[in-house]
Order: sequence, then structure tokens, then C-alpha cells
Amino acid sequence: MVASERRKWLALALLSAIQFMVVLDIAIVNVALPSIQVDLGFSQENLQWVISAYALFFGGLLLLGGRAADLLGRRRIFLVGVVVFTLASLFAGLAWSEASLIGARAFQGLGAAIITPAALSILSTTFVEGRERNIALGVWGAVGGFGAAAGVLLGGILTDALSWEWIFFVNVPVGVTAFALAPFLLAESRDARVKTFDLPGAVLVTGGLSSLVYAITQAGQEGWLGGITLAFFATALALLVGFVTWELRHPEPLMRLGIFRIRTVSGANVAGFIMGTAMFSMFLMLTLYM
Repeated sequence: MVASERRKWLALALLSAIQFMVVLDIAIVNVALPSIQVDLGFSQENLQWVISAYALFFGGLLLLGGRAADLLGRRRIFLVGVVVFTLASLFAGLAWSEASLIGARAFQGLGAAIITPAALSILSTTFVEGRERNIALGVWGAVGGFGAAAGVLLGGILTDALSWEWIFFVNVPVGVTAFALAPFLLAESRDARVKTFDLPGAVLVTGGLSSLVYAITQAGQEGWLGGITLAFFATALALLVGFVTWELRHPEPLMRLGIFRIRTVSGANVAGFIMGTAMFSMFLMLTLYM
């Protein structure tokens, strides 16, 4: 019993460390952006895609990552995510051009979208409902929040002491260690009720979010009423409306929209959207300004 209890808390430590790394990578690149811009010849307009590519794939594929974990096995999918994230971090550090770095960042976001829901599901099945699970989820969430704040500080230290490549290389030993320890600390589990992936839903929400962000970035060059800007806004609206319509009709949707009838869920999402929009845009703009 003692060994089993110890294993649970060691599993929490492992999952928290990986979550710290995942959230850290949203913010850690900000301070390094001027160095990246000079070394890889980024244009001012494309520089923000170093952050946006990661965030878009992370957010857009998060639901599909959770569905894959429930269907194929949570530990297995967690390990797949760790491999994808670690290799993408290595290639990001070795990037030689705009396209190569943006592509590597997109794959980092894919890895993060696989890791995060799998880790959360593992926590929920490892710790019993009540005080124990609340403590575990509290620790996991707090570590993620600390990762966002620490990213700006660590990005500056690594860029100044070594080079911008090391903001990505630092993930490699963490990922290798997690891959080695996970089979010993994490138990495998599945959700027998889940039968389908809902790929159309994942395509619609990812395409809609990507089109929306691209429309906003184009507005700076083409104007808010420019033809290209309006075309991408219209595409985003159509895809996101299509996503909502599809989810309402699908028997096993990626997102059960009924959860937004719960006031605490709706309120938390609105607060999180406002805070995230302000904080992460501030990281980017202040870094470039200062």
C-alpha cells in the first residue's frame, strides 16, 4: 500500500513536470524572438507565427487528443505525445529558416495537444474522487500556471547565457526522461464508452481557429475591410458554425456544448479567454517594443 501511494505521487510529479514544459513553451519563445528574427531572417509580419503556430495546433487539436487517449489508451497516447513534442523541440532548435521553425512549432503544439488531455485523464483515474483528486488537480493546474510565468524569465536566461536554440533543446532531456519513467509510474486505462474519433469536428474547429487568427494577422497589412481579410473572416465563421452544428448532431461529439449551460464553466472560460488574450499578447508586444 505504501509503495502504491508513493507511485501515485511520483506519477503526479512526472505529469506536472511535463505540463510545466508544455505551458512553458507558449511563453518561453517571446524574449528570444528578436534573436530568432535576426538569425533566421524573419519578417516582422511572420514573426508572430512562431507563437501562433504552437498555440493554434495546441488549442485546435486538444479535443481530438483527449478523444484519442480515451479510445486508444491514455498512457500510450501520452507517450506518443511526449515523443512528438520532444522531436519537434529538437527540430525547432535545429531550424534553418522561417518555414522550418514554424513547422517545428506546429508539431510541438500537436505534441502538447496529445499530452495535456491524456495527462489530465490519467490524473483523474489515478486519484480517487474527493480531497485526494482535488489536491492532485490543484498541483497540476498550479504548475501549469507557473510555467506560463516562468517562460518569460527562462527564455531570457537561456537566450542570454547560451543562444535562442536552447529554449527548445532544454525540452529534449525532459522528454527523454519522461518517456523512460512513464511505463513504470503510469497505469494504462481506456474509456469503454468512446467508439469514434469525430475527425470532422477536429478538422472544422482547427480550420476555423486557424482562419480566424490568419484573418487578424492579415488585417495589419490589408486593412480590416480588405478583401483577403474579409474572406478569411468569412471562412472562419463558416467553419466554426459548421463545427457547432456538427457537434450538436453527432452522437459522440468532441465537445458537448451543453456544458456551457453551467455558469461556473461559462464564467471560467470567459475569464480565461480575457486573461490569456491580454497576457500572451502582452508578452509578444512588450518583448518587441523593449
